[in-house]
Amino acid sequence: MTNPLEELRRVAPSDGRVALTWFGQAGFALATAGVTLLVDPFLSPWHGRRYEASITPAQAAGVDLVCCTHEHIDHFDAGSVPAIAAASPQAVFVVPAPIVDMVTEAGISPDRVLGVQPGEAHEVAGITIRPVPARHGVTMDDAYGFGQELSGGAIRFLGYVLEIGGMRVYHAGDTIHYDGMQGTVRALAPDVALLPVNGRHAEREARGIVGNLNEREAAWLATEIGVATLIPMHHDLFEGNLGSSAAVVEAAEQEHRVVGVLVPPRDVPFVVSGRMA
Repeated sequence: MTNPLEELRRVAPSDGRVALTWFGQAGFALATAGVTLLVDPFLSPWHGRRYEASITPAQAAGVDLVCCTHEHIDHFDAGSVPAIAAASPQAVFVVPAPIVDMVTEAGISPDRVLGVQPGEAHEVAGITIRPVPARHGVTMDDAYGFGQELSGGAIRFLGYVLEIGGMRVYHAGDTIHYDGMQGTVRALAPDVALLPVNGRHAEREARGIVGNLNEREAAWLATEIGVATLIPMHHDLFEGNLGSSAAVVEAAEQEHRVVGVLVPPRDVPFVVSGRMA
């Protein structure tokens, strides 16, 4: 079977466009000529997965940057990161500052881990990383917030605006809407938004599942932050916590949202362009 990362690099475009592969849930690879990054790679076998990952951690070679948005297993996969680090010895791991210890305890050398917070900007391998807050929770006991009470006042849940190949891609991590969110993200001028759409429900919350934006909220938010393209995510992996990409398309159409909704197949590279491309 062909390595999806190798396929992605074969289509990696020049500036003004970026190639992506969606691995399902919140996991993506992004590439331009000479640069590859992963966001929230969840590659380990896990009870309840509806499908297994198409790539093993040991196949994640040639990766320059790994960004994880928070500590849940489908976003920070502690079982996979040591093998990713070994396969890509140049890779830097970017995580919320409060979970740096989790990453080093998983076996990643401290000099390869960058803990970040909202309002900062960091450049790694030519990629600019701008963290923004996400409103989530480790459990329902601390949902819905920013995790500050668990983290000495620091923000525990993040999204990232990633500038790569002349484009800006916003990966929201797990989040619901919060006051000021659209202004904060819009100010960073993303071209593309990767937004969770599985929503939140009392029945799921009673089972301890901290929810996210729903399909209509995602279509609304994408319009408010001014992106050209919305890619729904975090809706397909766990039977008891699904959303609908089709409902995002329907909401955008019915409510006349000025945004294109792209629903990619898993494990197949695709290319998106910025406004000026």
